[in-house]
This record gives sequence, structure tokens and C-alpha cells, in this order.
Amino acid sequence: MPVHLTEDEVEEFYEGFSNGTLWPLYHDLVAKPEFHREWWDSYVTVNERFAARAAEIASENATVWVQDYQLQLVPQMLRELRPDLRIGFYLHIPFPPAELFSQLPWRRQILEGLLGADLIGFQLAGGAANFVRLGPWPRRAQDAPRPRLPPRRPHREGGSLPDLDRRHRLHRARPHREGAAAGSRHPRGTRQPPQGLPRHRPARLHQGHLSASARLLRAARRGQARRRGRRLRPSRDPVTRARRAIPHPARRHRPTGRPDQRRPRPDRASTISYLHSSYPREEMAALYRAADIMVVTPYRDGMNLVAKEYVACRYDDDGALVLSEFAGAADELRQAYLVNPYDINGMKAALMEAFHAEPKESSRRMRAMRKQVVDNDVTARADNFLSALADTRPDHDKAVRPARRR
Repeated sequence: MPVHLTEDEVEEFYEGFSNGTLWPLYHDLVAKPEFHREWWDSYVTVNERFAARAAEIASENATVWVQDYQLQLVPQMLRELRPDLRIGFYLHIPFPPAELFSQLPWRRQILEGLLGADLIGFQLAGGAANFVRLGPWPRRAQDAPRPRLPPRRPHREGGSLPDLDRRHRLHRARPHREGAAAGSRHPRGTRQPPQGLPRHRPARLHQGHLSASARLLRAARRGQARRRGRRLRPSRDPVTRARRAIPHPARRHRPTGRPDQRRPRPDRASTISYLHSSYPREEMAALYRAADIMVVTPYRDGMNLVAKEYVACRYDDDGALVLSEFAGAADELRQAYLVNPYDINGMKAALMEAFHAEPKESSRRMRAMRKQVVDNDVTARADNFLSALADTRPDHDKAVRPARRR
């Protein structure tokens, strides 16, 4: 059931507060967040509309699963409208430490919104721990002040996370990792291409554009690329440099290098091609299959499904993954070549190690990663979260109120 937005709401709620304020703040300030009252007002308005729509269409005692940082106010708004509902919330990006979250002028409203959920899911244990540390959380309704920021509660790493009991309602903050759609399309152990993937398409891509990566690496070993690279000069402004380098949704991509001014095609040979376009799912799978090495190096990422999708497509257990240690997926894909994206020499060394790896070693790494991805795909992850949500036994002790219509 769609919830329609105006152009101004897309600009202020989505591009503005969601992706210009929350996204950089939650990603450890990789870009400077902006704080504007009109963006916040639009965020509240749109969240109210989603909550009202869900309250209107949900059956009695239904389960509602609210997704991601754009809708963090919805759980409490929906709770006020429909206290009979079982509400889960899942955050698809990192939840920041208190030092960063405290910068948000509307931090209390965000926390109150999240606490409307019976179960709050985070991608990693660190995000759940950051949320818990924002307490102390009251245990009795009569002792229910608004959340305080800071101080931070000490939390033993690796231990179980406490339940959060607020206003006679059980809240649980738990890590629930995100999975790729791998199980049905890329069954483990098979040597057949995934459904919908043309058998010869990866080979044609490999013979064209993607085979140029090997020439680039060979040139780097001979020192040719080093001489060319000296002509590049970074920006002096670190904020400008971050905005150009980090592709978050609030920003349009700009090709920084243009070796070929013609319309980009993935099967045309060149040293570097910047392909900022949408491709069908089958074409993406073919690109994943054609790539000898996948390099995924975000400065900060809650999970990163691109890395998992690449692994899921390697049904021959070949290929290599070079992955940022700051991506959430790095906790699961331990057999990847983990790198610090700030360490250029370390990244170069990891690329060369992956490039020169023996086939037996590459197969061992990919086989282990693929087992992890396939056994914990998106269906398994969703079932795990919904089962945990079903195990909650909320007692809201409030009468149902009709949904507000907008």
C-alpha cells in the first residue's frame, strides 16, 4: 500500500533529513551532517503519514515491521494509534555511539520513536550496544523520565544485551544481521549458473572490459601506473574530499575520471570505466561472475550486501573479495582479504595478494564465505527476526484508538 510524498517532502524528508542529516551522522561523520528545522518538520509529517496508513490497514493484533532510519518515529506513533499491534523495527545502517548521536537536536524524539517498538533490530552487536548505552532506561512506569544523554552505561563486550523495560512494555535491542537473496537462486554445492544468468555472458564481459584489470595490475608492478598517478592532486578541503569520495544517497555521483567520454558499456575494453547506471538483476549477476576480484571498500557501512551478492554468485567457488574491515559484512566474511580503506599501501598489498593467490587458496576462501552467505540468506534473517518478535509478550494496557486520516 503506497504512501505518496510530494516533491517538497522528497526533498526535505528523504534527501534532506534522512540522507543529509541522519545518514552521515550515523556513519561516523564521514560527511558533515546538516541540521535544519524544516527538514525535521517534514520528517515528522511523513512519519505520521506512514504510521496513520499502517494503523488504518493493519488487522487486529497484527505484526508490523518498520524498516530503517527514514521511519524511526513510526513505532511510537503507531503505538499511540494501535496499541494492540506487535511492532518491530530494524535499522539497516550503523547506530552511532553517544558522542555522535548527542549532536542530533531531536535525539530525544528519535529515541522515543524507537522505543515504541517491541523489538529493535540492529545489524551488528556494536550498534545494539551503542543504543543500550544511551540509558539508563527506567524499569517502572512511575519512574519513566525521558531518555538522558549522556551518561553512558558501561557494557561488557561480548555479553548479552539487557532488555529495556519502559512503561510496562518490554523492549529488546538485538543484533540481527542482514542477508543477501542467495538461498534459492544460488544453492550451495551446485555448479549450475543461477536462474536467469546467461551462461556465456560473464565470459564475454571478462574478455572485454574486466580483463583490463589484469593489465592495470601488471602495469602497477612495472611502475608504469605510479608515474601516471603523480599527476593527480587531492582537494585541500577534507569535507569536500569526503563529499566527493563517499557515495551516500543524498548526493549525486560525479565521475572523477573520464578515460572514455562515450556512453559507458560494461563489455567495452578500457582501463577504467565508471558505470553509474541501473542494470537488470541478471546483468548484475553476470558482472559479479565476470569479476576475478571484487573490491568493496566503504569507510563505514552497516552491512554491505554487494559483497554478499558477489559471493553468492560465485557458484564455482572461485574469485576473490577485497573488503573493508569497516563494513559490517567483514564480521561474517572473515575469509575475504580485509583491508583498511584509509591505508592505500595496505589495500595495494591485499589486491596483489588476491591477484596472485593460488586457485586452491581462492577456492578455500570463497567456499567458506559462500556457505556463510547461503546458510544465512535474507529469508533466514527475516525468519529469525520475526520469530524473535513473535516471542515478545507485550502488555500495553491501552485502548485502541482509530487511525488519524490525512
